[in-house]
Formats: sequence, C-alpha cells, structure tokens
Amino acid sequence: MSSSLAGKATARERSMTLRDYAIRYGFIVLLVGLIAYFAVAADGFASPQSAVFIFQSVAITGVLALGVTATLVVGGFDLSIGSVATSAMMAASYAMVVLEQDAIVAVIACLVIGVIVGLINGWLIVYMRVPDLLATLGMMFLLLGLQRIPTEGRSIATGMTMPDGSVANGKFSEAFLALGRHRIDFFIPSLIPVSVVVLVVLAVLIWFFLEYTRFGRMMYAVGSNERAAELAGAPVKAYKIWAYVISGVFASIGGILLAARLGRGDIASGNNLLLDAVAAALIGYAVLGAAKPNAFGTAVGAVFVGVLLQGLTMMNAPYYTQDFVKGAVLVVALVFTFALSGRGKR
Repeated sequence: MSSSLAGKATARERSMTLRDYAIRYGFIVLLVGLIAYFAVAADGFASPQSAVFIFQSVAITGVLALGVTATLVVGGFDLSIGSVATSAMMAASYAMVVLEQDAIVAVIACLVIGVIVGLINGWLIVYMRVPDLLATLGMMFLLLGLQRIPTEGRSIATGMTMPDGSVANGKFSEAFLALGRHRIDFFIPSLIPVSVVVLVVLAVLIWFFLEYTRFGRMMYAVGSNERAAELAGAPVKAYKIWAYVISGVFASIGGILLAARLGRGDIASGNNLLLDAVAAALIGYAVLGAAKPNAFGTAVGAVFVGVLLQGLTMMNAPYYTQDFVKGAVLVVALVFTFALSGRGKR
C-alpha cells in the first residue's frame, strides 16, 4: 500500500516538474519552433535580408513595448504609445523638412513630446483619478488629430506643398537617417541595424533599472499592492507618474527610429504600432515563467512578433489574418502564464 502511494507521489512530482518546465521554457521552444518552421516553409526567410527586416521591425516594436512594460509594472496601462510614436515621427519630419532644423533639434523636440504626454497621462490618472485606459485612450485620439493639423492631413516629405502654398525644401540629415537605416558589421557584414543596438541598450537599461535599483523595485511594489506601498511611506503618485513619463519617452524614441527608417512623416505608418507593442509586452509575461511585466520577456516578445509577421508576410498570408494570428498567440501566452501556473488565482 505504502509503495503504491509512493509511486503515485513520484508520478505526481514528475508531472509537476514537466508542467513547470513547460511553463518556464514553453514559449522559448515555441519561438525556436516558429523560426524553424518559417525557415523551411517560407522561401528566403532564413536569408540575411529577411533577418534585417525582422531586426528593424523588432527594434521599433520593442522600444514601444518596453515603455508599456514600465506602466504595467505599476499596475497601469498606456494605450497612447502608438500615437505618441507617430506624433514624434511627424514632429521630427516637420522640424527637418519644413522648419529646416538639424537632427539634434528634431530629436530634442520628440523627447520633449514624450515627456509632456507622459506627465499629462500621469496627472490625469493620479490626480484627476481618470482610469488609465480612459486617460490614455483619450490622449491617443487627441494626438491622432493633433499630428495632422500642421499639414492638414498630408504626409511630410521633401518638396511637398504646404497648406499655405509654400514648398518644404528641407531634408532629413544623413546622421538622423543612419539611426534607422545604417547597419553595423557583426559576424555577418552589414546585418545588424543601428536601431537594434538602440533597442538592446534601452532593454538593458530598463531591465537593470527595474530589477536592481530601489526605484524599480518600488515600482513593482506599487503595482503589486498600491495600498501597502502607500502605507509603507512610498510616494506612490510619483512612481506612477514616472512610469508614464518613461512610457512616453520610449514611445518618442520609437517614433524617432520610425522616422529615420522611412525618411518621411507618413501619417499611416504607425497604425499597428500599438497592437504589436502591447502584444510583445504581454507575451513577455510568459517568457521563462515570469508571470509579471519584465524587460527581458518584452524583448523576446518583440522578437516573436517580428518573426511571426515576417514569416506570414513571406508566406503570402492575407494581411487581415495577421491580427488574428497575433491574438491567438497572445491568448496562448497568457494561458501559459496564468492558467497553467495558477498565478492568476487570488
């Protein structure tokens, strides 16, 4: 009898171990399997050119997703990141093409936009007590309209005719365009875009900030139990506002990279930025069984989204199926995180 019970206990422990492995490494295995599948099924997917396209899309998505991660850490959410990125892209384009300013002025203008939007979002949420989804949704619509006003809805490019009839003779500086187009030699010549280096640097910085600084750990504490953190004397309002400022700045950096990649201010180019960035940030919950917002998981999630979209595109999958596939993957990731691990139970 006792040996039978011992055998059942051993089998149960073995089953639990396999489940734990699935939770911890399942998504990494899924990513590797997805890459292997597309390498076989999609002609040219494994080529250096395809890798460059993936890297470029991952860089912009990843930077925005890291900003979303900062707000998720404090228990918030930012729906305005896509519109902040496109506003920064339009501002950079307007500064250089219409106002004929240099790259430094354009970059500073974009960063200021990110800070201002982050402060407004934080103020609305913390002091006006507007729910984060509603506050950032309102900001999203406000920016979508605001960015079109200076050109009356036109995209910005060298030689364009402005609403007053004048011609914009400015152009993007080569140094600025290098942020989105230049590649560096790393094992394979001219494979790694500069924008990817920017993503890696930002990911390492935000990872270290959240995991190893007191400020970052307190942000996690606020997101875990805001009331307890407040009773412990933490300046909860300041931490939450800073999270939205970080999100705004990261979104503006994504807009800078997008403008540098396109070499113009395209009002339609940021349509999918929000969905892709949110998917990457939420997929990050499932990476290595973290079950919480984290920079490393978000970066892996951005890679996953980039690989998925590039593979589907190269397989000539209809564009209208891509959001469905992303949604299905996101649901699977959340199941790995909360249902299998049981961490969603309270």
